Amino acid sequence: MPEDSTTDRTTPSSHPYIAAEQLQVGLHIFVDLPWFRHPFALNSFKISSEAQIRELRALGKARFRFDPDRSDTLSEPPPLAPPAPAATPTPDLTPDPAQTQAPDVLRLAQYRQRIEQVDKAFLKAGGILRQINRNLLQNPGETLLEIGKLVDQMVLAFLEHPEVTLHVMGDKCGGDEVYFHGLNVSVLAMMLTKRLDFSPDKARLLGLGALLHDIGLMEVPDRVLKKKPSECTRPERELRALHCEYGVKLARQLGLDPEVQAIIYQHHELADGSGYPLGLKLDQISPPARVVSLVNFYDKLCNPIDLAEALSPHEALSFMFAQRRNKFDAVILQQMIRCLGVYPPGTLVSLSDGTIAMVMSVNPAKPLRPCVMLHAASVPKEAAPILDLEQETDINISKAIRPSMLPPRTYAYLSPRQHVTYFFDSNATTKRE
Repeated sequence: MPEDSTTDRTTPSSHPYIAAEQLQVGLHIFVDLPWFRHPFALNSFKISSEAQIRELRALGKARFRFDPDRSDTLSEPPPLAPPAPAATPTPDLTPDPAQTQAPDVLRLAQYRQRIEQVDKAFLKAGGILRQINRNLLQNPGETLLEIGKLVDQMVLAFLEHPEVTLHVMGDKCGGDEVYFHGLNVSVLAMMLTKRLDFSPDKARLLGLGALLHDIGLMEVPDRVLKKKPSECTRPERELRALHCEYGVKLARQLGLDPEVQAIIYQHHELADGSGYPLGLKLDQISPPARVVSLVNFYDKLCNPIDLAEALSPHEALSFMFAQRRNKFDAVILQQMIRCLGVYPPGTLVSLSDGTIAMVMSVNPAKPLRPCVMLHAASVPKEAAPILDLEQETDINISKAIRPSMLPPRTYAYLSPRQHVTYFFDSNATTKRE
């Protein structure tokens, strides 16, 4: 972590020093060098191996600060290093080749490589979604074939490979967000299939229905679609609500499976009967449509037409659980929270050491140990340090932070694009491609 981003707000004199030769496993030490001048993920951490001790000594520092309160109880107290002479300058070190092969550096490079692969896959998937509006009616066979290939990738990732990871996409993956709503809904819906014991065939129908759930909007004029809900007249709201009926008619024309038709028709139905178009209760809504209704509601909270009303992923999930849970299948909502964790990708957080970060990706099997991007003002955003909390077990997420609470520069550094979009990767699908 860069010096300006460290959360150790005490002065160096408030911690005792230890000579480099006396470093021990279990000591919580401070590396008082800029982040880019050492190979560790953090400037402050507990030594966990002899290899880390060798790397610390290779930095050429005669002594290190350490925190007795955060250090393990040692068999014998470490001898304190004498104060350094005031005139002794900090050595001007240049990284040697061995440092560039440190585990933390390699993990960061591998993570960034994965992100590049996910970016490419996401943009390709977005291109497929664009074809729905352009070609679905003119070339339905070809368009549905391409959509089917995308759904098969999701089935493979989420049902067969537990190492799948869900990522929030960055601002360079821009595009027409109207297309990515369907992609968001399908990715989040497919994320739930394994926990809900969906068979591969049932998962494929869910994925297809999720991608196509809004096809009825093709029949609604753009002037209505792009209007803020608060500015719509009653007839305009009623026209927009007809997209469920328009959609199921199109689905029948295309010969889509009845299960897919049900998803398209029922994706705005809610468990308490307050949804539309029929006001169905929970037991009247098909199970796949219940999944799509839930994730569609979540995505609309994060990505509303009026961005001024957008909630952060953490706020959206908290709101749904605390104030709207009677509107959803309780089992599906519970599983969604378990998969995304309390802090879904895209959430701004404070870590246990006080660092400000953004959740970048989460493995649904281990949602409490996501990867986070740290705020480091002295490092360009594209090279920002990324911390894998599954590896850095001494660091935890303390709380979510509302974007409005951050200084503008910090928010601009960490924040993803205005719209929160998700995609997935897994080692298995990457190798297969």
